[in-house]
Amino acid sequence: MKIKKKKREELFENYSKRNMTIYLVLRALVILTLIRQIFLGNWNNVFLCVLTLGLFLVPVLIDKKFNIQLPDALQVIILLFIYSAEILGEINEYYIVIKHWDTMLHTLNGFLCAAIGFSLIDILNRKEFFHATMSAAFVALVAFCFSMTIGVLWEFFEYGMDTVFFKDMQKDKLISTVSTVELHPEGKNIPVVIKDITKTIIESKDENGNAIQTVIDGGYLDIGINDTMKDLIVNFIGAVTFSVIGLLYIKNKDEYKFAENFIPIMRKSPK
Repeated sequence: MKIKKKKREELFENYSKRNMTIYLVLRALVILTLIRQIFLGNWNNVFLCVLTLGLFLVPVLIDKKFNIQLPDALQVIILLFIYSAEILGEINEYYIVIKHWDTMLHTLNGFLCAAIGFSLIDILNRKEFFHATMSAAFVALVAFCFSMTIGVLWEFFEYGMDTVFFKDMQKDKLISTVSTVELHPEGKNIPVVIKDITKTIIESKDENGNAIQTVIDGGYLDIGINDTMKDLIVNFIGAVTFSVIGLLYIKNKDEYKFAENFIPIMRKSPK
């Protein structure tokens, strides 16, 4: 027991008391959720809880394995982000219950990924095989591009999960107007605009070949395209926000010192 305690203390030695408290509280909440989901027999949510516990260790592993120091504020934001996305968003259905919950997380993701992309310049410059002098504008551009790339890759993942496993991660939305060339009576490449759609009627068949008709009131089902574009737009906003902050930080570190709360740095001396 003493050996395990010592290893745990070494693993979290760079966590402040406040961050350690937040980590333990969130970890306890996830474990309670895990136990409840086991009793309910919801094994998909059990997996999400186990995944969350594993993701909680990512900041610590980055610190230990790559000798990269994460600021206290960034550590807390990452932990809260993981908990908000997996436990509150998925299991407690905040994505559906609370409007713009998904939008908030994607905006924050764009901001954080830009901060990580920004820090990559400093981290790479400390490597013997890579050294370059870059302008502030170029560093900000790298941060922006890194964030947008992560955002696009995540949308690829969501699309893959929806296509292969039918998960509906790209949440469908009801819209009242569509513009499509598919409905042109002569098959020409001229969009037909349909406005004020009040319902969608879906006809399908069950396992026995019997006809099923599903009526969706409120509009036309867009099968996730609006959700995807909205996620990328807010990711763009988050990425631009930090990229501008990073640009100003490089030019005047004293005035924009708060940016350091979000920028991982390479430790000067390996442990």
